Amino acid sequence: MAFDVGIALTWILFLALFPIAFFWLRRAWRIIIGRDFSEVALKRGEPPADPARYAPFAAANNLICGGIIVFVIGLVLSAQPAYETWSAIAGITIWCKFIFDFIISRQAHSFLARKKS
Repeated sequence: MAFDVGIALTWILFLALFPIAFFWLRRAWRIIIGRDFSEVALKRGEPPADPARYAPFAAANNLICGGIIVFVIGLVLSAQPAYETWSAIAGITIWCKFIFDFIISRQAHSFLARKKS
């Protein structure tokens, strides 16, 4: 049996979904239940002046994207869909999560607030 790079990358992508879902759902848990806003809307490692204002958006982003990743894991384990289907769902979810986090952090650290100080 020869080593197939495509199968190896498929397994790496699938196994990477487990820690991704764990960290995103843990972050949502910390924001919603633990009221820990230390990781909300960070820009260059600095939290905004009022992180509680942006916490619902960050929590929703983490909860929805983490839930979609858990759904993809369950889908792959139960139904064995085509690789293109589940990898597309996972990939779009990951990119949307990063883009929405970027948008939230830029809204929280507005240019006018930075210019005044």
